[in-house]
Amino acid sequence: MTAFSAPVIAAAAAAAALLSGFLMLRLERPGRAGIGPAGALVALAAGIGLAPGANPSWAPLVVGVVVAALARDGDELLHGECAIKLLWVMGSATALSWAGIELLALATGTPYVREQWSVLSLGLEPTFLWSTALPLSLLIGVVLLGGAPFHFWLADVFQGVRPWLAPLAAATLQISGAVWLSARLDSVDQFPPGARLAWGLLRIAAWVAFVAGAATLMAQRRPERRVGTLASLNGALVLALIASGHRPDARWLVNWAAHLALALTGASTLARFLPVSTPAGLGAPILRRHPLITLFGLFSLFSLAGVPGTPGARVWLEVARALGSTARPDLLIPLGFAWLIGMWKSVEQVREAFGAPGPRHSKVRSVPGAARGSIAIAGLGLLGLAALGWARLLPW
Repeated sequence: MTAFSAPVIAAAAAAAALLSGFLMLRLERPGRAGIGPAGALVALAAGIGLAPGANPSWAPLVVGVVVAALARDGDELLHGECAIKLLWVMGSATALSWAGIELLALATGTPYVREQWSVLSLGLEPTFLWSTALPLSLLIGVVLLGGAPFHFWLADVFQGVRPWLAPLAAATLQISGAVWLSARLDSVDQFPPGARLAWGLLRIAAWVAFVAGAATLMAQRRPERRVGTLASLNGALVLALIASGHRPDARWLVNWAAHLALALTGASTLARFLPVSTPAGLGAPILRRHPLITLFGLFSLFSLAGVPGTPGARVWLEVARALGSTARPDLLIPLGFAWLIGMWKSVEQVREAFGAPGPRHSKVRSVPGAARGSIAIAGLGLLGLAALGWARLLPW
């Protein structure tokens, strides 16, 4: 049997995430949902759906759409705070990366990446010029993926941004980062000194992202911030894969993006109804009233953490295999550490969701139907990805 085509998987994941976003948008107060928020959701979903042929130059545009959507409501203070943080860190990183790109173009006389490696391999350009420009050109990709020390923006987005916008915004930004790095390092192995420099820097970035992300996850008490930290660990997987010398092809990138969009949608929506970590709090209302829907949400959370049996576990496994096949499998240690911490915290989240039993005959309020529908859509989408993987219809 042949594998499903990348455009079909990307379009299906984008449609599911968009439908979930529209459902959550219905929970907004009257007058807060309109053409503006709906248009932002459509634009972000299009970024996921177009992942197979995405252009790296779209990354600043995606950042602009997210910042504009956050800055639209002046009375949403947390939205404004997140918009300022994103504009500060991503605006600076974008400027530095574009400066690096222009330096490479100036040094080589061509803006095309593959031609740049051929020119640099002649050895006619000063080493300090391209060795400075190349790391700068990669910076915005690392920031967008959310690996530590830039993982704070993901946790802030999931805690402070409205639930209809947060998962789509985070997923599209991370996907843009992966596309950026993949495009900027296209055929870099044709220039061995540049490949060694780029892979060495990304190896360090992946080490920091895994270790700092896992340490942060152990200290998180809010479910929303735990989801954001797990998202940063999934971004670190892309850093590790590229650092291993295995440039992710379009099909792998699409499957990773589809999983990320669906898992973030289900897990972040569920997190809105889970209690903050306490010694003996009451069980989560969604678990006590809607156990089946909770299972869909927990499946999304487990998939982010790479729990065996979920489609996310295939992502973690494939990256571990790529690292194991290299001459320097040192990244397997922090990856395994982060994976164990992620599974531990996801299981701990289940225990906290069960919590202490409530008083006898106590009434538990029902969770809004739109939220339950959003969780169910994401869970069913992940189950579909898992079924395709088990049937070997995915290239993982």
